[in-house]
This record gives sequence, C-alpha cells and structure tokens, in this order.
Amino acid sequence: MKQEDVKVSFYLKKNETKEDGKCPLMATLSVGRFSETTFSVKMNVPVSLWASGRATGKSHTAVEINQQLDGIRAAAISHYKELSAVKEKVTAEEVKNLLLGMAHGQETLLAYFRTHNENFDKRIGVNRKKGSEKGYWHALSHLTKFLEVKYKLSDIPFSALDRSFIDKFDLYLKIDCGLAPGTIVLLTTRLNTIIGNAIVEGIITKHPFAGYEPERPKRQQKYLTRKELEQLMTTPLKSPKQYLIRDLFLFSCYTGMPYSDMKKLSNEDISIAEDNVTWIKTSREKTGIDYDIPLLELPLKILEQYQGTAPNGRLLPMYANSDLNKELKKIARICGINRRLTFHSGRHTYATEITLSQGVPIETVSRMLGHSQIKTTQIYAKITNDKIDEDMKELEKRIAGKFKFAI
Repeated sequence: MKQEDVKVSFYLKKNETKEDGKCPLMATLSVGRFSETTFSVKMNVPVSLWASGRATGKSHTAVEINQQLDGIRAAAISHYKELSAVKEKVTAEEVKNLLLGMAHGQETLLAYFRTHNENFDKRIGVNRKKGSEKGYWHALSHLTKFLEVKYKLSDIPFSALDRSFIDKFDLYLKIDCGLAPGTIVLLTTRLNTIIGNAIVEGIITKHPFAGYEPERPKRQQKYLTRKELEQLMTTPLKSPKQYLIRDLFLFSCYTGMPYSDMKKLSNEDISIAEDNVTWIKTSREKTGIDYDIPLLELPLKILEQYQGTAPNGRLLPMYANSDLNKELKKIARICGINRRLTFHSGRHTYATEITLSQGVPIETVSRMLGHSQIKTTQIYAKITNDKIDEDMKELEKRIAGKFKFAI
C-alpha cells in the first residue's frame, strides 16, 4: 500500500457548538478503502473560519489552525510508513494509537528491551549470575542492527510486530549474519522472552511468535564412548600443557563437574565419609543448587597429582575455558577422536557413559549433576547402543525358558 492511501480529513462537530461560536474539531483517518477510524483533535475551531475541511482566511488564528492540521496529517503518514515497514497490513486504528500517543501504541520494542536489560544487570549478584546478562545484550544488538539495515528504523512500536517480522528477523540472522541454527534459537528465544513480558504487562495482546518454529540444530553426540575415553587416557600427547588439559577434562568426565565449578573447587568442598569415601559437597556456581559427588579412583588421582599447583587455595590449575576448548580440539585429533570436543562434553560423558550406562538411576545422576529437575538431566543423558545390548542380554537371561509355544 502506498502512503497516498493514508488520508486524514477534518470536520467540525457542529451539534456541540459552544456559546463563543466554536466547535470541537474531529478527524477521520483512513488506510486504504476498508480501514477507517475517527478521533477528536482536542481543538475548538470557530465555525466562521471553517470551510472545506480547513480554516479559511489569512488571519493568525486560521494559519495556526491549518499548521496544526498539516502537522497531524504529516504525523499520520509518518507513523503509517513506520508501521508498514515491518507489517504487511496496517490498520487505521494502529496509526491513530501512535498519533494520539496511547500507552500501548507508544511503547517501543528496543526501548523496552533496553530497560529490561538494565534492570536485569541490577540483579547480577542478587539472583542472577554475572555473565548471564550478556545473552540479552547480544540479542538486542542484533535486533538493533536488523531494524537499521532492513528498515532504516531506530526503533518500532510493539503494535508493529507480527509473524512476518519474526520470520524476517530469523532470515536476517541466517542469511545476512551467517549464524548457525543453535545461535539463532538462542537469539530468538531472548526476543520471545521480552515479548512475553510485554504481553504480561498488557502492552500487547497478540503474540507475534505464534506458529513460529526456528530451525533446530542437528543433534550431535556430545559424550565420549568407553573406547574414546580409553584412547584419550592412553594416547601419548605432545606437551605438559596438553597432559594437564586432558586430566582436567577427564576429571569432568568422571565427576560431571562443569568448568565454572571446577574453577572454584577448594579443600572446603572435600569431605571424607565414615566409610572412607571422598566426596565433593558444594553448590552450582550457575544456579546455587547443592550437590554431592562421591569421587571415583581417577578423579582422586588427578587431585593428588596436581595438589599445591593451583593459586588461591584452589585444587585444580585451570586455564581459561576458551584455551581449554581450543587445546581439546588438538588433543581429539591426536587421539583419533572424530568429533567436536569441548570441555562441557565431559559433563555429558559423566551423565551418559559413566553413570546412566552403568545402571545408576537417573534420579541419583540428577542429584550429582546439581539439577533441580529430572528433565534437565534427560537432556544430558543418551542411552548408548552398548547399554541397550547389555540390558537386552540381561533380559534374555531372566526370561529364558519362561515362555514356551504350545505345540
């Protein structure tokens, strides 16, 4: 639709003429042929000056009235252009809402997003962990660039959001930014959260994400198999640094501890039970949830090997997470492990290969991983073919001879 299809005409409400000869001024705003609305201009105009939708004459009053009318008409067209840049269908009511400065029409997406992020930042250290705010600022940065590049806008009202806007943002992230499906899911999830908050606050009523489904990344096996663990433990490496990083990774594989928790591990987190089993008893850095892990032989040996080598009373000499991941890729190639190896793969390995595949109940695994819900543990847990094979062989033994066909 062209901006010429947006029309604003004015008329006097003569049945409400006042004693001073003035009438309330009304406006009719139409978008196309089928969308129309009327509203009060909040002005009283002398009937004697009015003809053909405008004030007549060259008096100061007439000129001032016409300037205000021209301003309203120009603002209506401007708001229509703003809305139509991101929406396929724009109604006269939506344009009017912006024109009159109604609360739900004036609220804009980026301004609201920015306020959310600033408030989120204030909660860091209270009920949010440092670093968790970065995802929202990253999403806002992409959204800001998207509006700038695709629509030449610095912001848009919530009323302009619809499904086509979400689809175009998804396409922009995929084509223009070249982002992977997993990253797009994270960015659109942040935007979805912001819009959900706006709906709760009554800023908008219809969810523009309705029916939207982002492309999900192909699931990749993130845990190591027993064979790959053996390769990792027995293959000679090239440097002391690689041996240290391998050992740190193995510690995660055999305890399920993530990088952030291993980094802060100290003697205060270690306790020995009456049966001489050594336990790690601490809380998740990310969520604050308490968890307990009985230490197997391998992680105990790793703690003994690196005792006294870490600063500030820590038990393990940790590199930066980015350095660990970079070196793990090299280690995987040396060991002939043909998969993308990251430090977080250790946590997946503990859940799948070290515990669940060995018959440890998922409730126990969930507690040791520090999860608040079993469904979170299920994300980590993948039943291996070896485990299926073992379970079926055990089943076969149990039911052998118990079922016979009648002959």
